[in-house]
Amino acid sequence: MCGIVGYVGAQQAAPILLEGLTRLEHRGYDSAGLALLGGTGIKVAKRAGRVRDLGDGLPKRFSGKVGVGHTRWATHGPANDVNAHPHTDAKGLVAVVHNGIIDNAAALRRRLTDQGVELASDTDTEVLAHLIAGSDADTLDGKVREALAEIEGTYGLAVLHADFPDRLVVARNGSPLIVGVGEREMFVASDLAAIVRHTTTVAHLEDGEIVTLTASGFTTARDTTVVDVDPEAYDAGEHDSFMHKEMLEQPAAAERVLRGRLDDRFGTAHLGGLNMDARETRAIRRVKILGCGSAYYVGQMGAALVEELARIPADAEAASEFRYRNPIIEPDTLYVAVSQSGETIDTLLAVQEIRRKGGRVIGLVNVVGSAIARECDGGIYLHAGPEVAVASTKALTNMFLGFALLALQLGRVRDLSIADGRRLIAGLNRLPEQIQQVLDQEDALAGLAGRLAEADSLFFVGRVRGYPVAREGAQKFKEISYRHAEAYQTSELKHGPLALISPEVPTVAVVPSDELTDRNVGALHEIAARRGPLVVVTHEDVDLGGLDVDRVVVPRNERELDPILLTIPLQLLAYHAALSLGHDIDKPRNLAKSVTVE
Repeated sequence: MCGIVGYVGAQQAAPILLEGLTRLEHRGYDSAGLALLGGTGIKVAKRAGRVRDLGDGLPKRFSGKVGVGHTRWATHGPANDVNAHPHTDAKGLVAVVHNGIIDNAAALRRRLTDQGVELASDTDTEVLAHLIAGSDADTLDGKVREALAEIEGTYGLAVLHADFPDRLVVARNGSPLIVGVGEREMFVASDLAAIVRHTTTVAHLEDGEIVTLTASGFTTARDTTVVDVDPEAYDAGEHDSFMHKEMLEQPAAAERVLRGRLDDRFGTAHLGGLNMDARETRAIRRVKILGCGSAYYVGQMGAALVEELARIPADAEAASEFRYRNPIIEPDTLYVAVSQSGETIDTLLAVQEIRRKGGRVIGLVNVVGSAIARECDGGIYLHAGPEVAVASTKALTNMFLGFALLALQLGRVRDLSIADGRRLIAGLNRLPEQIQQVLDQEDALAGLAGRLAEADSLFFVGRVRGYPVAREGAQKFKEISYRHAEAYQTSELKHGPLALISPEVPTVAVVPSDELTDRNVGALHEIAARRGPLVVVTHEDVDLGGLDVDRVVVPRNERELDPILLTIPLQLLAYHAALSLGHDIDKPRNLAKSVTVE
């Protein structure tokens, strides 16, 4: 959500910070700001709006070689210049940028007010600046430590102090921060994207760490790692948006996640990162999948794969609700946490609840070294490459394939035959080319999407394997087109939603060629009888009984693997609907790429 970038070294900080903030725009924000520490103390510039607006409005003499920057996603108080970060104390000695939420901010604000402190903003963060400024500790990290001792909540923060002009102090608790190591210069960021053009040598901070950065190094014993990533992956290149670029990268991303993990000889998958031997795998009696948003919906697809292939009871649940119902953690249940960023706070907290109660949890994540990856007992890296757009496409596809690999491995140590294993491996190997075949229909889908965008409300429907596909399709459509889109099981239409069907309410129906085709087609006739416009995502051999509808045909694979191919055209429909409406596709309103606050 909010973004942090910091620098200390020999270069002027402002250009580096502005570039970093620009690369964090995909996380979602409504204001931006900088604080620089120079010969005349701390200087702050901040404003509501885009990073480019901040850059255009900087004073001419805005210099300093130590600085922090921030993009804010409003939680406490509206998006305006005053509430934008950085925040300072009354004397301007301290500047703070902060991701997260301070749960006891209201009590701290009352206490500070009673002491005569005049608070300038509505934010929770401002209390940190005053607490740090009021500390009697002799060192900056000591002042930060004393202030944080009074804080309840989550934070990733970076602090400047005019009395310590050669350094900045950073701290983490529940909100991601990485330190980047350069040549006699140091960086800090909430996302690698902000600093990848300057360094790929990083250290991931753990919860509870408070670290001092100077040009010569940083105060932690944590090992650094070199991240294997091409900085160009964070550029949209010739594409109008990152979402478009990332949709077209799906065939290559699918090949990466499968590479080296398929064993045709034994008809199985090899997932050494699970850290489970065959005996432990056979002892699993249930699989519980946890994710938020699109990760939750693809988790539903994954649960169906596990049940069909491994014959183990499996279900998916919204991670944001999981720990609040005081869940029973079973020793023979395998818990799977799904997150593109590996930093989704609801999912991370669910993982920690499972671990606290002695459960085994593995992660499906896309970011090496992320918090969820480090917290889990094992996992499957998605190898999708950096995903910048808020609306997930290639990471979601690789999540599905990760679940297919998991289900295949679980199935082969149980009752899945070698013939079925080889059948599925052949299907997995066909998928990248088939995904490309769907993407090749983009021009035709663009015209159809423009017509759908004219509706104020839409239904997405599907049954069994098709229902989570419909849910993901509705999610994509609503989050970037801002049209109301609701997903239902096709079988549930006549139990209420059918009352809303009219010529003004289109339905996008997911109708694969499977054991439920006839029942799905029957429901389409019920919609058509009420003059509801229909778009049907289906296979070539499906007979729609003479219905005059817009038909989107995707190639067939194995039935278990068809859901991901049915999902791809829904991504294109959402993208082109948003494009026809003139929306900023990579920065949908009110949303963020990485949700790091509850």
